[in-house]
Amino acid sequence: MARHLITSAIPYINGIKHLGNLVGSQLPADLFARYQRARGNEVLFLCATDEHGTPAELAAAKAGQPVAEYCAEMHQVQSRIAEGFRLSFDHFGRSSSPQNHALTQHFAGRLAEAGLIREVSETQMYSKADGRFLPDRYIEGTCPNCGFDSARGDQCDNCTKQLDPVDLINPHSTISGSTDLEMRETKHLYLCQSKMKDQLEEWIDTRVGWPVLTTSIAKKWLTDGDGLQDRGITRDLDWGIPVKRGDADWPGMEGKVFYVWFDAPIEYIACAQEWVDAGKGPDWERWWRTDKGADDVTYTQFMGKDNVPFHTLGFPATILGSGEPWKLVDFIKSFNYLNYEGGQFSTSRGRGVFMDQALEILPADYWRWWLLSHAPESSDSEFTWENFQASVNKDLADVLGNFVSRVTKFCRSKFGEIVPEGGSYGPQEEALIAELAERLRTYEAQMEAIEVRKAAQELRAIWVAGNEYLQASAPWAAFKEDPERAAAIVRFSLNLIPFYAALSSPFIPDAAEAMAAALPDAPVGWPEDVATALSAPTGGAAMQVPDNLFRKLTDEDVDNWKARYAGVRS
Repeated sequence: MARHLITSAIPYINGIKHLGNLVGSQLPADLFARYQRARGNEVLFLCATDEHGTPAELAAAKAGQPVAEYCAEMHQVQSRIAEGFRLSFDHFGRSSSPQNHALTQHFAGRLAEAGLIREVSETQMYSKADGRFLPDRYIEGTCPNCGFDSARGDQCDNCTKQLDPVDLINPHSTISGSTDLEMRETKHLYLCQSKMKDQLEEWIDTRVGWPVLTTSIAKKWLTDGDGLQDRGITRDLDWGIPVKRGDADWPGMEGKVFYVWFDAPIEYIACAQEWVDAGKGPDWERWWRTDKGADDVTYTQFMGKDNVPFHTLGFPATILGSGEPWKLVDFIKSFNYLNYEGGQFSTSRGRGVFMDQALEILPADYWRWWLLSHAPESSDSEFTWENFQASVNKDLADVLGNFVSRVTKFCRSKFGEIVPEGGSYGPQEEALIAELAERLRTYEAQMEAIEVRKAAQELRAIWVAGNEYLQASAPWAAFKEDPERAAAIVRFSLNLIPFYAALSSPFIPDAAEAMAAALPDAPVGWPEDVATALSAPTGGAAMQVPDNLFRKLTDEDVDNWKARYAGVRS
């Protein structure tokens, strides 16, 4: 049994995420976790809410709540929505947890002992209008590198170049819009990433088969301009993990907290501790420490491309710099952006479909299928309502749903609610078994490689093969001339339903459950051998007709949804 540690980039606490956030990390991570569990492997799938930093403070102030209360409430909201999308986390933690406080302070102490943290007296952007120091992400201006006019103070989202607020042209506060900014002196801690450049580059070069998107962004940060720079890990904020050197106070750092980019990835480890402390698991160290058993773990991370630098450089620098035997990531699956109807999803403008709204419109499987089958792997992809309608109708309703409905209803009308006996399989069945055996191996290879869109295409082709068989074998015609032959066709077709359920469960778990329930006596588990899988259950076993798996989406549906989600959410 292989062991898979899987983490999704942790979503920020300030509000409900849109579909672009979902497909960029949590959903493909869930697909992979479900697949590995289905293959009988041991999986620990972790995610959490990212709760520190100024955005949390500002969102709480807007909601009229203390920040800790706001974060606790939003954690529950995001947890419920994740359950609605059937995201199968073993634990959904919180970066504000006591476990993450202690572990972040521990790592800071270890890095300081290793000479990888330095104190810097510096000037920081201060907004007179806001009466506060501005974190980098609350300063925007024009990027000096590419001219993008909405670059943030820490990074340009257009060219991904690392920036400092003073680099920006015409900077302004994103809180108030004020340009009355000045530099004031303060003291901060910096992680000496520059000292680790060669070690990080060597480590990245040893990663096998990483997506080009992942390695190209990492290399750009390592080599562009003056190369990898030291990076501040503290901020002048009230909400966050207090700066300590392990258990000890850090003189001169009173009243400061660790910068969210430093503590958030550490939550992956702390989340496993939370999992154990919540009574869900026996031992977290066997997943995270190579001296405690994690040396045989395969660790896979999922994230959008904007998070790649922190996971290929910042977090590994923390792990490697600690000098302790922590598990490093083996594979990073990164994604481009999902756009919406010719533009970008926008949280601030309410443009696009948000996760809670999506579940109000349709059940999770509709969204899971479309998002995964259109995952932005090699380039940005775009959500349009017409494309969503076409995919749901053609793939889910016409191909999969129609097959299950036709077979079960025909069986009930001619043979009753049992798997019919009689007849034997012939050349048509043998040809389909051979085709499905080949397609199954291809599907498994694509799932192992986390080629999400290709896996979806192969799964659809497996569904199509069953439809083509049913159409060609025509049990409704055979029943008139040779009922025994019709019985064999129907039995074989019915046995395709639990086969489809097993293969489809990582993509569309609710529909897969409904399909499996149609033949309750069918073997449970991954179909390692197609011929064996399609020979059971045998004649006489129970069969029931499930409700329609998927409804067709109408033009009226599309028109209504398009108008509703054009940009009105506050």
